[in-house]
Amino acid sequence: MSDAPDFETALKRLEEIVKKLENGDLSLDSALELFEEGIKLSRFCHTKLEQAERRVEVLLKNSSGQPRAVPFESENEQ
Repeated sequence: MSDAPDFETALKRLEEIVKKLENGDLSLDSALELFEEGIKLSRFCHTKLEQAERRVEVLLKNSSGQPRAVPFESENEQ
């Protein structure tokens, strides 16, 4: 799937779609078309996030190969 967007591009397009749908100035057909595109992009982004999560879990395994829990600290918690 070389035509697939990267995560950031897909997320940006998804944000644009949400803004257009929230505006409410679309015909039903146009809104449904954008909604369908948004669902596809949402699923794509979700899959990418799951893949990234699996990669992080592999990187955080301890020496015996068992995953270890590492607390996530956001910048707001510091």
